[in-house]
Amino acid sequence: MGIAEETFYDDRRVAILPMGFCYPGAGASGDLPPRPECAPLWHERLLSHLHERRLTLLVGAHAQSYYLTGHGKTNLTETVRNFPRYMPRFFPLPHPSWRSTIWMRKNPWFQSEALPALREAIAEALR
Repeated sequence: MGIAEETFYDDRRVAILPMGFCYPGAGASGDLPPRPECAPLWHERLLSHLHERRLTLLVGAHAQSYYLTGHGKTNLTETVRNFPRYMPRFFPLPHPSWRSTIWMRKNPWFQSEALPALREAIAEALR
């Protein structure tokens, strides 16, 4: 993200909102998806308290599917590759996990194109 630790942990400048508010359990290839009732029940209630939302990072396929309904691409890779389409409101990203390392090796454009744009968008949103 290219921001200082004190900025990241300043709740007046950065908010983190999960898609689910409880651990859904483990599945065959990782955690199960977030429970489907969580985001519709809580997100708007919580987001209404954030009066200056300048940029929302959509981290992972579940966040992208929820917020880009009807506007996302066919899969996470294509949605992230087309990040300019969703700016300045949203910036889709892969979920950070050990699997992301494999994904980034297969998609070198992410580090050369998306990450610099992400850092620039975050810097602009924090101004």
